[in-house]
Amino acid sequence: MNNFEYINATTVQEATAALGSSWSDAVVLAGGTDLLSLMKDYVMSPKRLVNIKNIKELGTISKAGTGLRIGAAVTFDQLASNPLVRQGYPSLAQAVMGVTSPQIRNMGTVGGDLCQRPRCWYYRLGHGVLGMKDGKSLVAEGENKYHAIFPSGAAHFVSASSLGPALVAMGAKLKLVSASGSREVDAAKFFIAPQSNEAREIALLPNEILTEVLLAAAGKNATYEVRQKDALDWPLATASVHLKMKGTIVESANIVLGHVGPTPYHAAGAERALVGKTITAETAMAAGEAAVAGAKPLSQNAYKIQLARVAVKRALLEAAGVKA
Repeated sequence: MNNFEYINATTVQEATAALGSSWSDAVVLAGGTDLLSLMKDYVMSPKRLVNIKNIKELGTISKAGTGLRIGAAVTFDQLASNPLVRQGYPSLAQAVMGVTSPQIRNMGTVGGDLCQRPRCWYYRLGHGVLGMKDGKSLVAEGENKYHAIFPSGAAHFVSASSLGPALVAMGAKLKLVSASGSREVDAAKFFIAPQSNEAREIALLPNEILTEVLLAAAGKNATYEVRQKDALDWPLATASVHLKMKGTIVESANIVLGHVGPTPYHAAGAERALVGKTITAETAMAAGEAAVAGAKPLSQNAYKIQLARVAVKRALLEAAGVKA
């Protein structure tokens, strides 16, 4: 990798002061489980790394009114073992436990997961976030079995975040801080489908740090993931659901699919299919059918439609406590 300057920040103020106006100036280092690999492959070559692991307030989980505050430097292991998370937000714990590598769970962070770059091999080989060469997409006619079935324009990669779908489903807000102030962004608006090869896939600016995730009190929620193998692997399709119930009747539902599009995919049709109904194996399967109604698979990934359909069904049954 190229030489770089290293800043060991102990406060958010020190960290934001060390950032620059472009991604080539500086990037944030938390767990580094993906960033360092990108630097070794020269996909990213920042002039400066700003370490935030020693900023104490970013590594804690605490109550925030009736909800929860999760620091960006909280590790996956902390998240999975926290009783507040396990009791009120099992969707997050289930998403974390899908990452079966103890090393990744001990080093990977919440902020790193939300900000990680696409796993698309065309991007990793230096063809940009849209996987373009000579103005043409390499994805459409190439190896695309792990790509999107809900593409957005020219974006065919899938959002790599494990936590993103669950946070979007539960209406989380993300706090972004720069040297000039802070702002809160809905998790649903944090993920972006870029339409140029040099654009970013998140709303974070080069001079900002994601400092915390804010969650309101949650209803019934769950995440279900489908992977090719039990060992360390990336999901093929996931579903995160959040239900507000009146007795056994669904008042409202949020259903968000993961690893099927460049952003977590909000399955509005599936949500409408559930309102006013009881969660059963039949209504959950009907919601799964509605969730994939608009899928546009590529030449090698139509199998993801069935996986996403089943993930929705099983996440709904898990959230509602209904046995299949």
